[in-house]
Amino acid sequence: MLYTIYTDGSCLKNPGGPGGYAAVVFREGEMIEELSGGDAVTTNNRMELMAVIVGLRAVREPEGITLYSDSQYVIKTLTQGWKRMKNVDLWTRLDQAARPHRVSWQWIRGHNGNPGNVRADALANQAARLHRTHA
Repeated sequence: MLYTIYTDGSCLKNPGGPGGYAAVVFREGEMIEELSGGDAVTTNNRMELMAVIVGLRAVREPEGITLYSDSQYVIKTLTQGWKRMKNVDLWTRLDQAARPHRVSWQWIRGHNGNPGNVRADALANQAARLHRTHA
């Protein structure tokens, strides 16, 4: 796989509080982009999904991607067929963002020292705090 993406979402008061998302994008082992954003009123699961969408959209040409998320909600829905009962709008956007790529979906234990995951977590929390001050 040419690209590796680490994603994370955060919600300071779940549900209904300010949240943030982040994606850290690597190409051939070199970090090339950090992306983050958020919303004043959201849920942790929505932010986890947004992180994946933004990360996938950062890769503009069809490529092989290994995407790491510490969200079992995201990874098990994609790999084990969990039902998409909520956040259907974001699942649709995720499907569209993933369509041109060959994606290997990987779960990673959060807060376990992986540098990509640690950075995505820090960016997502920073974005959530930013949206708290503007809420």
